[in-house]
Amino acid sequence: MNNFLDSQIFMWIVLPVTIFALRVVDVSIATLRIVYLSRGMRYIAPILGFFEILIWLVAIRQIFNNLNNVACYIAYAGGFATGNYIGIYIERKLALGLEVVRIITRTNADNLIMDIKKAGFGITVLDGEGINGAVKIIFTLIKRKSLQELVDLINKNNPKAFYTVERVQAANEGIYPLPTIQRNRNYWNLLRMDRKKR
Repeated sequence: MNNFLDSQIFMWIVLPVTIFALRVVDVSIATLRIVYLSRGMRYIAPILGFFEILIWLVAIRQIFNNLNNVACYIAYAGGFATGNYIGIYIERKLALGLEVVRIITRTNADNLIMDIKKAGFGITVLDGEGINGAVKIIFTLIKRKSLQELVDLINKNNPKAFYTVERVQAANEGIYPLPTIQRNRNYWNLLRMDRKKR
C-alpha cells in the first residue's frame, strides 16, 4: 500500500483527480449554500456549509501535504472553476424561489391574458400609457420553474411584447399553476365525474 501511495501514478494521476473531485463538490455545495442563504432558507444553508468546509479541509490538506506537486495546484484550480459551473447548473435545474414578471404590450392582450389564466397563473392587469400610446401592463408572480412556460405563452400570443423578470425575496400569497402531473390527474378525475353523470 505504501508503495502505491509513493508511486508516480498516485502522485500525478490519482491524487490530482481526487483533489479536483473534492473541489468540484465543495464549490458546488458553496454555490447552492449562497443561493439558499439569499432565499432566506436558514436551516438548509448551515448544513451545506458544514459539508462544504469539511470537504474543503480534506482537499487543502492534500495540497499542503504535496506542496511540490504542480498537478495538485492545477487540479485544485480546475476543480474550483468546474465547481462554479456545476453549482450554477444545479441551481438552475432546481429553480428555487419566486419571480415577478411584468409584461407590457401595445397589441391586443386579451388572448394572452386568457391563456395565462388558463395556465393557472395569477395575474394583475393595468392600463398604462407608453411613448407610442396605450399599453396593457400584466403582472404575474410565478415559481421560477414556470418561467419558460410563461415565456412560451408570451411568444405565442404577443411575440413583440416587452417583459422583465425579477427575483422575489418573499411573497405573502399567490396563485400558481398546478404541477403537470396533478393537472393531468385533475383532468382525468373531471372526465370520470362527467361519465358518471351520464
